Amino acid sequence: MALSNLSAYLNRSTKYVLGNTAKILRMEGAKEPSRAPITLLTFHTREDLNQFATGCDADIGGTSTLHFELDDCPTRNEGSGSPATARFWGEMRLDVRPELRGKIRGGYAGFRSKPRTSLFGELCDDVSNHQFLALRLRFGGDPRLRNSYFVNLQTDGPVTTDLWQHRLYFKRNDRGWEDIFIPFDNFILTNTGELVQHQITMYRERVRTVGISLLGGNSGVSGPYDLGIHSIRAVNEEDVIKPPPVERDPSHGV
Repeated sequence: MALSNLSAYLNRSTKYVLGNTAKILRMEGAKEPSRAPITLLTFHTREDLNQFATGCDADIGGTSTLHFELDDCPTRNEGSGSPATARFWGEMRLDVRPELRGKIRGGYAGFRSKPRTSLFGELCDDVSNHQFLALRLRFGGDPRLRNSYFVNLQTDGPVTTDLWQHRLYFKRNDRGWEDIFIPFDNFILTNTGELVQHQITMYRERVRTVGISLLGGNSGVSGPYDLGIHSIRAVNEEDVIKPPPVERDPSHGV
């Protein structure tokens, strides 16, 4: 194990012990649980980005491209609240290699946080006392792709291919940063991309991974994509920020 990976592994183990010790000392459950916002993921350093896995249809014979990198461009980060954020960008393409046409489907790209192992088991996030998933994002690229982004949650359960999914609805059309709030109750359960017929309640006590996917193949839209990511949090009603009115720029589409 590389030294940097070992250090991260030991840090997670320490976090696991301290977190559980704190729960015992606070006698959690004997008093009102905290409603303070929880930061699940940040995207401000190269170390932050190393905690994510990426993939796109090119991995199985498609032709889309994917880049996931630290972005310290002052212009793109203006209004984000941080000098550096993550940039998820590339070309969304629906075609696949000629020999695979009719056999596989192209048109997807995405990233997700990696499972966090420790000496005492896997670290998961407890968001059971919070109502909303909050994402600070910047939409760019081809405006036709704005309705093709989804956020995905994986919880600790017996079916590892289950994902809780919700479409990302962007309000801004000026390529500026915005906060998107999604009620946890509005996520739907999917499995290998298909809606699960019998929906159940999300096990929010143990959220394993969080990710964002671009599904151009589902909407039949191709073109350049460009998404900025600042942070992902769990919040309550009192933390939901109502965005100020934004003047629409016709040149950027609807």
